[in-house]
Amino acid sequence: MVASQALWENPRPVTRRLVLDSIRALRPHQWTKNLLVFVPLALTPQQIGHPGKQLTALLAFVALCLVASGGYVVNDLLDLEADRAHPVKRRRPFASGALSVRWGVGMAVVLELLGGAIAVLATPPGYWLVIGAYLVLTFSYSLLLKRQLLIDVIVLAGLYTLRVIGGAQAVAIDLTPWLLAFSLFLFLSLAFAKRYSELQLMASRQENQIRGRAYQVGDLDLVAMLGSTSGYLSVLVLCLYINSEHVRGLYAHVQGLWFLVPILLYWVSRIWFLAKRGELPGDPVAFAVRDRVSWISGALMAAVILVSV
Repeated sequence: MVASQALWENPRPVTRRLVLDSIRALRPHQWTKNLLVFVPLALTPQQIGHPGKQLTALLAFVALCLVASGGYVVNDLLDLEADRAHPVKRRRPFASGALSVRWGVGMAVVLELLGGAIAVLATPPGYWLVIGAYLVLTFSYSLLLKRQLLIDVIVLAGLYTLRVIGGAQAVAIDLTPWLLAFSLFLFLSLAFAKRYSELQLMASRQENQIRGRAYQVGDLDLVAMLGSTSGYLSVLVLCLYINSEHVRGLYAHVQGLWFLVPILLYWVSRIWFLAKRGELPGDPVAFAVRDRVSWISGALMAAVILVSV
């Protein structure tokens, strides 16, 4: 508490280092998650080449990045004590004392206002509602839900799925129940993988529980089971989607889409093998962005979709 008060009362002068720390607090590496807003447009062959929709999707992406970064700042400010006790998170700008609380509050306000303004000026009202829902869920997660057993991972999966819903709203494309179910199961698997990695870290330090979370080291096996099952359910939903009547009206070579299944099976299985071996550091989505095998898998899936159009 004393340290937090000192950080509030003694903001640093604006320097190059302050700017770099502020950029780091935005977590720009997490913006890759917001690429999910392009998924509905990318999966609609008849609309993907429309310049107006491409521009709207891009502006929706920018707005979401700003709003999401504001949420990350708020989360860091609310989680200072827990982050300082964490072996990795203690190096974050606010937890380490590199940035003051006052500076963080200002950052959060500016980011949320700027992101909201871009959304209002450049996207349809449906996307505004998604941004609003994202903010409510994000702040609810930071204040309370992240400490609730199972609810936290369901909310994380919901936030990922909400990005896909936002992308559809931004470019006025109807979402199928298949895509929603696929997204929810896949991202629930990744949320469990994140908790599993955190629990493994606690176990290696001979600690019983993640500080600020409801999970204990004894939950490791159950978390792994729930997470891997969710991942394979996403593969099942993909199979059902490929076999549905809806797909036949979108793709000229539907049978080619079946090549997506083994690629996704391999990727989900590999994520959980790495998690089990303790080789999955932190957020699996952020890991996938830096992972060469994940890039290759994504490129192969994109190629299969393009060939099947």
